[in-house]
Amino acid sequence: MFPNLYRFAFLLCSTLKNRIMNCKLIWSAFVLALTTTGAIAQDIPQSQVPAVVVNSFQQKFPKAKKVDWELKGNVYEAEFETGLFGIDQEAWFQHNGKLLRYKTDINKRELPKSVLDRVKRDFPGYRIEDAKKITAEQKVSYAFEVKSRKEEWKLVLDPQGNVLTKVRD
Repeated sequence: MFPNLYRFAFLLCSTLKNRIMNCKLIWSAFVLALTTTGAIAQDIPQSQVPAVVVNSFQQKFPKAKKVDWELKGNVYEAEFETGLFGIDQEAWFQHNGKLLRYKTDINKRELPKSVLDRVKRDFPGYRIEDAKKITAEQKVSYAFEVKSRKEEWKLVLDPQGNVLTKVRD
């Protein structure tokens, strides 16, 4: 199955070789397809989550409330809330309890100055919505949408304000 996806992405990119942004978008979609193919989410009760995963989760997020578990392939995903106002968060764990990725909703005022400066420079007059802080393997990134009256973009930037992903919505 994957060789066919690879071949399709390669052929599509080679026909669009003069449009680098389109090619990046196609490769991003290809990677997304690879990581989600066969990983259909299945809601599971906490009793079916390995104890080592539950213990790791509880140690890292002792104030978590309203925890829902899903199994995606071999990865356990916990969706939960913390804090007085129920901030939405997600954490992904390997079967051995290792935290792979953590995502939390943040207020746009919590974005680093370098990220805000980049948005002001590249998207003047746009508003920031749906900001999230993502930590994966000790690397932090910020995902959010920027919107104007005419268009929307989904962006992912590193803490220094470098654009990692930029997709028109």
